[in-house]
Amino acid sequence: MRYVLLNLLACPMCKNFPLKLLVFEEEVIEKNFSVKTPFCDLYCGLKGSYIKDIKVEDLNCGECVKHDITWGLLHCEKCGRWYPIIDGIPFMYPDDLRTKPRVRSREEEFIGRYSDKIPPEIAEKDPLKLLKPRT
Repeated sequence: MRYVLLNLLACPMCKNFPLKLLVFEEEVIEKNFSVKTPFCDLYCGLKGSYIKDIKVEDLNCGECVKHDITWGLLHCEKCGRWYPIIDGIPFMYPDDLRTKPRVRSREEEFIGRYSDKIPPEIAEKDPLKLLKPRT
């Protein structure tokens, strides 16, 4: 998943935008990309801020598109839901599908691998109680 995707993603349950991103692992592609600046129209995922609040000279869109987030978490600060990024793919399923065995097993794999990196405040406010708060 690339940072530029944050310009498009909203919570599938409450439609909140933008989502907060926590990066656990990422790869940087060693290639030069020629992109217009600003590349995103609303939100800069790399800076974690709305485009209108950033000076154009502070944007480095060519560098941004080189980053590939392989493992991370998207968090909706409005409803408290979280969505894992697994092998570069954001798993943004609605609540009713997150209990399905195939989806649930991938989320459990993610939790097992990164539970120590998930902030307690996200675990405590998890409306589906998929995360167990650390004690």
